[in-house]
Amino acid sequence: MAPNSDPKQQLDFQKGNGLVTAIAQDDATGDIMMVAFMNEQAFDLTVETGEVHYWSRSRNKLWYKGEESGNTQQVKSMYIDCDGDVVLLKIEQKGGAACHTGRRSCFFRKLEEGGDYEVVSEPLFDPKEVYKK
Repeated sequence: MAPNSDPKQQLDFQKGNGLVTAIAQDDATGDIMMVAFMNEQAFDLTVETGEVHYWSRSRNKLWYKGEESGNTQQVKSMYIDCDGDVVLLKIEQKGGAACHTGRRSCFFRKLEEGGDYEVVSEPLFDPKEVYKK
């Protein structure tokens, strides 16, 4: 990418009906915190502010990560995959929890032999209290 070029030019939003996949990875530990989606506006805001913004498919709206919970994500670095349809965000998770269930990571269920899942982390907060839903 040439200096001062638009980083969005490297992304193919059309492949995913206006969205690209966004993976949030803890910069310090390497843990995958969550997977979500970005539209062009979310990507632009993330680049401009250094705070992660996503597109919520279920709510059909722009979403500033932490707008309700206070658990924001500060961008440390960003990478774009070879096909231009995935953004890897190396982040610092503010507030401890990335998952709407109150857990540190959205990946808290480990598949065991035999097909059972083991819950490998406990919530850091009560989502009913935080989201009031």
